[in-house]
Amino acid sequence: MAKKKKEKKFTKKLLHKYRLVILNEDTFEERFAIKLTRLNVFVIISLSSILLIAGTTFLIAFTSLREFIPGYSSAKLKKQATELNYKTDSLQQVIALNEQYYASIKRVLTGDVKTVQFNRDSIIEAAGRDVAQIKLSASKEDSLLRNKVDKEDKYNLFESAISASNFVLFPPVNGTISEAYNVKEKHYAVDIIVAKNTPVKATADGTVIFAEWTAETGYVVIIEHSYELISVYKHNASLTKQQGDLVKAGEVIAMAGNTGEYTTGPHLHFELWSKGYPVNPTNFIDFK
Repeated sequence: MAKKKKEKKFTKKLLHKYRLVILNEDTFEERFAIKLTRLNVFVIISLSSILLIAGTTFLIAFTSLREFIPGYSSAKLKKQATELNYKTDSLQQVIALNEQYYASIKRVLTGDVKTVQFNRDSIIEAAGRDVAQIKLSASKEDSLLRNKVDKEDKYNLFESAISASNFVLFPPVNGTISEAYNVKEKHYAVDIIVAKNTPVKATADGTVIFAEWTAETGYVVIIEHSYELISVYKHNASLTKQQGDLVKAGEVIAMAGNTGEYTTGPHLHFELWSKGYPVNPTNFIDFK
């Protein structure tokens, strides 16, 4: 019975009506009045608290105000993180490609290269299609330049300059010329057939300005000599000099080979350039 009395008393307190009145302080005039119960007050306060919490959560989660809350990242920071993620992925791909490239070079240097069977007919057919798409007709300016080069080669004063200054060119290798110097076919060099790993020697004193691997012509050495003369040595099996090295005439700079895409067998592709123009090496060097 006492328990029921207490429950009734508690319920009565919750439902007991109160009147909230707002009066004018000077005239005591009633300006506003509302009937309330303890239950109504509790419900109103609870709903207000829930709405306030929900509204605050919405503002923080879905508006830019969250950037001012400690612990939340800004849109600018997320953008920078995304860009850094893309850059990191690109760098990883570059590193992977470089590792493959260095591994290929290592296999070439150590001789760990397996023979690959190619479909010769398909390669020739594909090369024919590529060549057919290239415009081989010479322009007017190109024709004039070729005539100028031909005349300069015909009346070249380089030979007199060599003899006048006692400048002698040393044969880089000795062997049979498989393909001669031909301006019309744009073959500004001579190809000398030699055995693999035959020492390739500098044709004159000079400075190595290039000594690297290229996909088309394999290991290449370029030497700058006096009198604006440049000599080029291509398709080598290996190099013995580096860029910046000083070399003497007859000094070994590489070992002949068969490297690069544009090669058909062990040989040396040798070029001579004077003042930016190609010259026929056989005019100054006896390769036999």
